[in-house]
Amino acid sequence: MTTGSTTRHTVRAYHDARFRGDVPTAAAQIGDGFTFRSPFITSDSPTGHLDGLDGLLGIVTGVDLISELYGETEATLVYDVHTTPAVGITQRTAEHFRLRDGRITAIRLIFDSAPWQAIMTAAGPTGV
Repeated sequence: MTTGSTTRHTVRAYHDARFRGDVPTAAAQIGDGFTFRSPFITSDSPTGHLDGLDGLLGIVTGVDLISELYGETEATLVYDVHTTPAVGITQRTAEHFRLRDGRITAIRLIFDSAPWQAIMTAAGPTGV
């Protein structure tokens, strides 16, 4: 297996597990010194950024992968997240990964948070 294919295998295993709600499998792809940053969450925990996953997946109806770019120690996925009609958001998302020794050490999730502001306000404080 080449380095690029190792990167692809790890990132896709994480991505697919996360959108299945399989936190243990997603977390198993994460290495030491992990950091996660998004418009709503900052975490240094391998599972802390996945804590609200059930709530998100409760409104997600599908994920369409648009692009996958892989290097030796980094990857970028671009995808659309589709939500239930009641939420009515299709979110274009970019996710950048850094890897070391075949494990994810950093994730930067990039999306326009404006459509989610009302939902986050209605949900109240999360303690994150």
